[in-house]
Amino acid sequence: MKHITSFQNPSIKELLQLQSKSKARKAQEVFVVEGKQEIELCVSGGFEFKEVYFCPDFISTLEVESIFSRQVNLISLHQKIYKKVAYRGSTEGVIAVAKSRPNTLNRLKFNNSNPLLLVAEAPEKPGNIGALLRTADACGADAVCIADLKTDLYHPNIIRSSVGTVFTNQIACGSSEEIIGFLQQNSILIYAAILQEAKAYTQVDYSEACAIVMGTESTGLTDSWREASNQNISIPMRGQVDSMNVSVASGILLFEAVRQRNA
Repeated sequence: MKHITSFQNPSIKELLQLQSKSKARKAQEVFVVEGKQEIELCVSGGFEFKEVYFCPDFISTLEVESIFSRQVNLISLHQKIYKKVAYRGSTEGVIAVAKSRPNTLNRLKFNNSNPLLLVAEAPEKPGNIGALLRTADACGADAVCIADLKTDLYHPNIIRSSVGTVFTNQIACGSSEEIIGFLQQNSILIYAAILQEAKAYTQVDYSEACAIVMGTESTGLTDSWREASNQNISIPMRGQVDSMNVSVASGILLFEAVRQRNA
């Protein structure tokens, strides 16, 4: 097994590049995932791994090997090297480089005739994307579609804030027009979170195949979604402000759909 003790090692320089540069991740079609739980979810999501770096001072070789369902290329790091490359302050001693895969609409597969989807248009921050993915995972949504994604889906902050649910959700990325076309072609109703001409979210039937569509917190949904919407929905606000965090709003809407379907 290879053991690295120098900051000048080419593998360490490349790992740091992959962590910090979206361009490098896209060029090599890989991403970096850190932490035992996140890596376990990545394994369960069926991703392949290129290398796995670990620090024997924090985690044993046997414990690392037990995470993976097949043999992987293990590389041990001196503690000072690991602390340099660890993205998080608190660490579990293991970092993996995994192979990315296409997140295209044609890869979505539904196991039922009335799938429930979450669509987010141009989410602004990796932290918001991660929170949306956690929400979708929590309610068992069949897929998450991200329209006009502004960042790299495998950005370290998305992986971290999603707590690995970026690997457990079915995710497809595309333009708003592409996603609208996909939904319409598959007879999936579009419920857009828009205040104008909206029904209260509790007055809508979510039992059929449907997508709940969320816009940005600053500007909401674009005209493309306003025109494609089968029904605008809103959450009645009882406080002094008229908006809330997009992941919180998504959770309210998705769990209402789940409640109706389980009633």
